Amino acid sequence: MGRSGVNAIVGFLALVCSFTLHAVPNPILVGNFSAGDMDQWEPEIFSDKSLTQYSLVETQSGTALQAISQKSASALIRKIHIDLSKTPYLNWSWRVDQGLNHSNEQTKDGDDFAARIYIIVSGGLAFWRTRALNYVWSNSTAKLVSWPNPYATDNVLMMALRTGTEERGHWQHEKRNLMTDLKTVFGEPITAIDAIAVMTDTDNTKGTARAYYGNIYFSAQ
Repeated sequence: MGRSGVNAIVGFLALVCSFTLHAVPNPILVGNFSAGDMDQWEPEIFSDKSLTQYSLVETQSGTALQAISQKSASALIRKIHIDLSKTPYLNWSWRVDQGLNHSNEQTKDGDDFAARIYIIVSGGLAFWRTRALNYVWSNSTAKLVSWPNPYATDNVLMMALRTGTEERGHWQHEKRNLMTDLKTVFGEPITAIDAIAVMTDTDNTKGTARAYYGNIYFSAQ
C-alpha cells in the first residue's frame, strides 16, 4: 500500500477470532462475519488504486469475510471507540490461502500483505497525533518483530504475527493484549482506540492474494 493509502486510512479518523464466543464473558463484537453481518463496516477506497474484493462466503468453519486482491489495495473500516482499560484483548481468526512471495516487506516496493488487521487511535483535532498499529500476516519478517511503515512516519507501525508459508491454508486464532502492544510499539500508554480495519493489498508488488477473516471481538481476558 502506498503513501496515499496509509494517509487515507489515518486521515479517515483524523477527520472526524474465533467463530464462537460462548466461552467469552461480555465480548464486544466488532466484526460478526459468521452471522453474515457487515453493518457499520465501510469501504476505504484509495482513488488511484484498483479495489480489493471483499465478500461474505461460506467456508468449512462457517461464514467468513473473503478478500481477494489482484494488484489492488482497499480496506474495510469500522469506526468504534473501545476502552482498552476494560477490554484490552483483541481476538480474531484469519486464514491465508494465497500469499505473497516478495522478500522485503519493510520497503515501499514490498509494502503489501495478504492479511492485516489495522488498529487506529485518533488524534482528534491534533491530527498529527493519529497513530495506527498493523498486525500483519508476513511473508518473511520474524514473528513479533515491529517496524515503521515505509510510507508513513513512526505514527504507523507494523507487527508480524504470522510469517512464512507453513500456516497458509489453515485458520489461525489470535489473541493480543492490544493495550500492551500499543505501549510496546509507541512507548507510552494508550487506553482507547477509535477504529479497526481489515485489509488485503498487493498494489506495490503487483501480486495476487486471497485471505479470509473470521469474527473480530474485544474481551476483558
